[in-house]
Parts: sequence; structure tokens; C-alpha cells
Amino acid sequence: MSDISELERRISAALDRIGAGVEGLAAGGDEAMAEELAAEREANAQLEERVRAIKEKQETTVTGLEADVARLQEEISALRDTLAAKDGELQQMIAVNSGLRRSNTALREANAAGLADEGLVDAAMASELAALKSLRDGDRAEIDDILARLGTIVGEAADA
Repeated sequence: MSDISELERRISAALDRIGAGVEGLAAGGDEAMAEELAAEREANAQLEERVRAIKEKQETTVTGLEADVARLQEEISALRDTLAAKDGELQQMIAVNSGLRRSNTALREANAAGLADEGLVDAAMASELAALKSLRDGDRAEIDDILARLGTIVGEAADA
């Protein structure tokens, strides 16, 4: 029986050693897993920060591009308005110049025939004055356009 008692004691000691080893592994495994989990959380936090930074940069870029598009649309609208005004001025100049040519032709024909007609001279002068006024109005519109563009450039430079 002493052999059984000895065997029983040895088995108990072995079981105690196995239990201690398992507890050590469990404790050490928990620490290793905790360290891995902490490392993964840190990596995840860094990735989330990168994603947030990229998203902010993208939003800033999109906002800037939207502002540029809005500004360009305003400029296009202003250019269309200017173009429409210039077209109107051009059509007026064409009509005035056509009238001036007709008056000058009639005046030359009257002078060539020796028939000086005061009405033709007055009409020619009126047509010429209208052509000069139309030319002056066109020059004034061009000057206003240049001043407006300079004002925009100066404003942008002041904002910068």
C-alpha cells in the first residue's frame, strides 16, 4: 500500500505542477493577447486618424473646388452679359455705319451732279455724329469692362 500512497502523492504533485503550468500559460497567454489587442487597437486608431485626415483634406479640396466652380460660373455669366451688350453695340454700330454710307453716297451723287442739297449734308452730318457716338459708347463699355476686371484682380490680390 505504501506504493499506492507514493503513487498517489506523485500523481497529486504532478497534477499540482500541471495546474500551475496551465495557470501560468493562461496568465501569460492573457498578457500576450492583451498586448496584441492593444497593438491592434493602436494600429486601428492610427488608421482611423489617417482616414479622418484624408476625409478632412478631401472635404477641404471639394469645398475649394466648389468655390472655384461658383466663381467661374459667375465669371461666365458676367462674360455672357458683356458679350450680349457688345453684340448689341456692334449691331447698333453696323446700322449707324450703314446709314452713314447711304448718306455719304447720296451726298457724293448730289455733289457730282452739281446739286448741293442742304438736307443731304445735314443727314450725312447726323449719321456721322451717330457713328461717332456709337464708337464712343463702345469705347466707354470697353473701358468699363477693363475697370471691372481690374477691380476683380485688385480685390483678389487684397484677399490674398
